[in-house]
Amino acid sequence: MGLDKMRDETSGVKTMKLEGLDLRYYDQGTGDAVVFLHGWGSEFSIFRPFLDRMSNCRRVCAPNLPGFGGSEEPPAAWGVDDYADFVRSFLKKLGIREAVLIGHSFGGRIIIKLAARSGATPPSETLPLRLHKIILVDSAGIRPGMTLKKRLRLAVYKGVRQVARLVAAEKLFPGLLESWRRRNASPDYRDASPRMRECFVKIINEDLTPFLSSISCPTLLIWGENDRETPLGDGQLMERLVPDSGLVTLKNAGHYSFLDQPFIFGRVLDSFLGLKSAS
Repeated sequence: MGLDKMRDETSGVKTMKLEGLDLRYYDQGTGDAVVFLHGWGSEFSIFRPFLDRMSNCRRVCAPNLPGFGGSEEPPAAWGVDDYADFVRSFLKKLGIREAVLIGHSFGGRIIIKLAARSGATPPSETLPLRLHKIILVDSAGIRPGMTLKKRLRLAVYKGVRQVARLVAAEKLFPGLLESWRRRNASPDYRDASPRMRECFVKIINEDLTPFLSSISCPTLLIWGENDRETPLGDGQLMERLVPDSGLVTLKNAGHYSFLDQPFIFGRVLDSFLGLKSAS
């Protein structure tokens, strides 16, 4: 066994083949399961201080979702439901049938879908998982309205795309569409591979607002007051729509509120999950 593999296994980092994809994940501790899902463009290591601390009293699992952190990319353009199905398969393979789910940003999207399935009437037969509680951290899922600036940008993009598709234009202006995308697209889209760009577009175009009222388990919302990616207003709307929910706002924190205010974030987790805070 190589030194890197030995180091990984002693630190809870493991690999598996799941649905034909190579997957890297964290699995450490015993007891009731707590599962962390990272955001777009990230990986489970961003939660590492909380994973290691919580694994002292719980079984803590966290996958690097397909396309991130060394896990293989999806074989097609996946949407939120595809990622939710994959997480369900991941938990089933680990023998986890009851859990608390904690998700940041894109991870929150996946949890919303899973929790809505669990709370549906009648319950979805595709979710062999009981959710004790869920925690959504600066969660994505609410599609923002189209401002005039966004409408104009979309119109220009469609025009550029039409021009770029012309054979003559491709010869005269090679890379025109890609150049425009790099100047105007979000960093998440710009930095992604072609396959992950397809996933990104499919994912952000789905508004999960209609699913929020179907979530029946206790839900904690944690938000950075200065979050510009998923504004605090999104968290306030989720609090109104999710039946059994409460919102905690972290001062002087942005989209990565758990990194900006790690001590307060940890205490909030401990309180909601009934854990004894580390001294």
